[in-house]
Amino acid sequence: MKRASGAAASKPSRKKAEAPAPTPPDLTVERVQTGLRIEKRILKVLKAVAEYHDLSLGDLLEGIVLHAFEGKCAFGPQSLQRIQTLKRVYDLDLDATASHQLVEP
Repeated sequence: MKRASGAAASKPSRKKAEAPAPTPPDLTVERVQTGLRIEKRILKVLKAVAEYHDLSLGDLLEGIVLHAFEGKCAFGPQSLQRIQTLKRVYDLDLDATASHQLVEP
């Protein structure tokens, strides 16, 4: 290996300093407590999904709703597969066709 001579040899190499990633804007919101009633098995699946993604149940629901308001799915392919597995674990046999048709005994 050839050694550099003179001042260049003692000069440390300098990389361009990368700009720090921009921080997202502060999205301050006011949250309220609610007495939500929801089908038992749906809640179990939602809680399991929230736990898997290390989110609170409220944060998960907010994310799902914000996506739905834009006509988007809140979950990627891997999460959808996990949800299908969790639906089997918790015997959740309901799908979108059951929406607005559920009755209590």
